[in-house]
Amino acid sequence: MSSPPLSSPEAPMSLLTVFFCLLLFVKPTTSATASPATAASSPSIAPAASPANHSLPAPTASPAPPSTSPSRPSSSSTLDPKQLIALDSLNIPTTRDPCTKQPETATCDAGSPFRHLISLRLANCSADSVALSYTALKSLSTLQSLSFFDCPISPIRFPSDLVLNLRSFSAVSSLRHLTGVWLSRLVNVTDLTISDVPVSASGPYVILGNMHNLRSVTVSNANLSGSVPKHWHTNLTHIDFSDNILKGSIPNSITLIDNLQSLNLSLNQLDGEIPTEIGNLIALKNLSLSSNSLSGAIPISMASIPGLVSVDLSSNQLNGTVPRFFTEMRNLKYLNLAKNNFHGVIPFNESFIKKLEVFKIGENSNLCYNHSTLSSKLKLGIAQCDKHGLPMSPPPSKGDSSANDNADTSDYDDSGDSGNKSSHHHGPSKFVLGVAIALSSIVFLIVFLILLSKCCK
Repeated sequence: MSSPPLSSPEAPMSLLTVFFCLLLFVKPTTSATASPATAASSPSIAPAASPANHSLPAPTASPAPPSTSPSRPSSSSTLDPKQLIALDSLNIPTTRDPCTKQPETATCDAGSPFRHLISLRLANCSADSVALSYTALKSLSTLQSLSFFDCPISPIRFPSDLVLNLRSFSAVSSLRHLTGVWLSRLVNVTDLTISDVPVSASGPYVILGNMHNLRSVTVSNANLSGSVPKHWHTNLTHIDFSDNILKGSIPNSITLIDNLQSLNLSLNQLDGEIPTEIGNLIALKNLSLSSNSLSGAIPISMASIPGLVSVDLSSNQLNGTVPRFFTEMRNLKYLNLAKNNFHGVIPFNESFIKKLEVFKIGENSNLCYNHSTLSSKLKLGIAQCDKHGLPMSPPPSKGDSSANDNADTSDYDDSGDSGNKSSHHHGPSKFVLGVAIALSSIVFLIVFLILLSKCCK
């Protein structure tokens, strides 16, 4: 049997059928093989891939490299191994990445391949748990801020690299004992805080003399002796030398610190007067000179400081009248003038006093208030003024001897009754005296007769 000729109509149909079958077979294969390549070359398209892509083997999933993932720390985010060893030698418990997991203790820079410490805070430690090491501190010379809180450990000499790099240093109830020379080496600090730590120095200037970049200084409750410095760096904004044993007067040079916002010299042994040019401190917000031996009047120039929020001049020997300009200070919230020698009438009205959060003016024996301006319900601790503007004496107490002396002139005395009482009082006294004399005479006579009868026998 012979085959059909090529020119028959069945031959073209067979070829077309084979061609379409091959075309349908090849198209899905090409699509499937092209999809991974497209997903790899275009990450923004990957989320729109068909669910069939999730069934692909793991090697074709093309995950993002770990080094570029924002949710996973890279190897460069770990702390410098030398600094980790230094922290470990100081017995400071840290993780491999303390700057991320312990931000309250340490902060780091963004260095590569390793990060470095720029601040370290040690708190609630003891000599048994932390021991400063010169070698360890040398490895931590990248620190710009170093703080100790409740760490009564022994201080040591800091490496020069660390000293020059520090911008902030704090020791609160820590390091047992410091010297002015030790602190003076911190020449580049802008913020110095020493509190509840004994400091041996001949005066604050020993500490501050070379700190030309200093902006805030606190050396309080440090048993610091000497006097208030006469030379200051004009970029200071905060000065606190409270609760020490500083003596002498407050120098006028302190009024040249244009940017000073807070001045606290309380709880010292300062004397003399408040500088008359204190009004030059136009940026001042908080002033505390309490618990000293300052005398004289409150300088009128203080009226030129519009932004004062807190003024504490209590427990001194200040005199003169209380200035009225305090009422013009719109930001004033705290005013303490108690325990001084002010006199006269306080120039404040009730609305001003109630605006203040704290107002104390008691224990000024020569100071009084106008009852028509202020209510006695305010309990100011001073007397009411009389018509002459002088403090009225309080009424005498019942046990006062002067009250007994003036009893006869009391509004409640009756002169007639007093006379009767007097005569009635003296009558019984004479009668009793006469009876006593008569009885004594009778007894004496009886005893005499008895003795006489015995002698005659």
